[in-house]
Amino acid sequence: MFEHNTHEAVLSGMLGRIPAGISKHEGTFTYDVSSAFAVELAMAYTQLDRLLRLGFAGSSSGIYLDMRANEHGLTRKAAVKAYGQITVTGSNGAVVPQGTVFATATGTRFTTLTAVTIPAGGSAAVSVEAEKAGSTGNAAAGTVTQIPVSVAGISMVTNGLPLTGGYDAEDDAGLLGRLLLRVRNPSTSGNAAHYKQWAMESEGIGDAQVFPLWNGPGTVKVVLLTPDKRAPSADAVNTAAAYIGQERPVGAAVTVAAATEVPINVSVDVALSGGGTLAGVKSAVENGLREYLKSLAFADPVVRYTRIANIILDTAGVQDYTALTVNGGTGNIAVAEGSAAVLGMVAVT
Repeated sequence: MFEHNTHEAVLSGMLGRIPAGISKHEGTFTYDVSSAFAVELAMAYTQLDRLLRLGFAGSSSGIYLDMRANEHGLTRKAAVKAYGQITVTGSNGAVVPQGTVFATATGTRFTTLTAVTIPAGGSAAVSVEAEKAGSTGNAAAGTVTQIPVSVAGISMVTNGLPLTGGYDAEDDAGLLGRLLLRVRNPSTSGNAAHYKQWAMESEGIGDAQVFPLWNGPGTVKVVLLTPDKRAPSADAVNTAAAYIGQERPVGAAVTVAAATEVPINVSVDVALSGGGTLAGVKSAVENGLREYLKSLAFADPVVRYTRIANIILDTAGVQDYTALTVNGGTGNIAVAEGSAAVLGMVAVT
């Protein structure tokens, strides 16, 4: 709106208002003073243009988007730490104090939540949480193997199960999506929009489908997805169920469940071009397919064969393709309500 107010435009307007008979050529006192003032005015107009964009939710960001969301009772979901159990092995009677640090080989650190004493069997389980909140704290089974600071009598550590539950702070897109959902779909008295809002206010939940009267009068089913459009963990589902249970109208029987994942397996033969490698093309195809499937989750119930074909053909390094199959066939894949298509096995030869 203010982009036309450049230094040159502002300066021209200022000089145009100087009375006749006063020299205003470049290098004169009048010109130099006006030029300096025009620079500051042009910068102010630039900030006004930015301020105008930040005032609208769709073009806002950061703390300014937080302010707009707060007007409607929404706050950005904070990052959450991953947690779980590890098994510590050592000599009988050795003590692992609360706050002891263990880590993965890549440097992700976890601290023990309680103290534990190694029994005669030589190993004990102890609960831990990641030092830092966020998805980087999630660790696959068998990856917590490091003891950064030695503990007397402790010889080994591992995690038999994954450490999960770590979520990043809600990004601008996620917060904007919830804000628009609240504004465009007014929620009242426990209607479907209300249940969706409650579900998405829970940590680790990025989308939800609501099925009123799914099992008769007074019943509601809420199916959940993570922000990455995957089925959430049991803990995330239980947390969401507890929150919805606190907010729901009295008398409603609510079932909360994770979405059913439908693996999409793709096999294709490609002809390479432009110096592309099979490994590079496979990785790029997987990324493209993953983003496509995310866009479908709870929005479009059909995985289209032709769209997958286009993704492959548009991948850098691919000249052509043959023998494309999706879940073993050459047709579209229908995804049932309450389910989400996710990337399965990809074979690129």
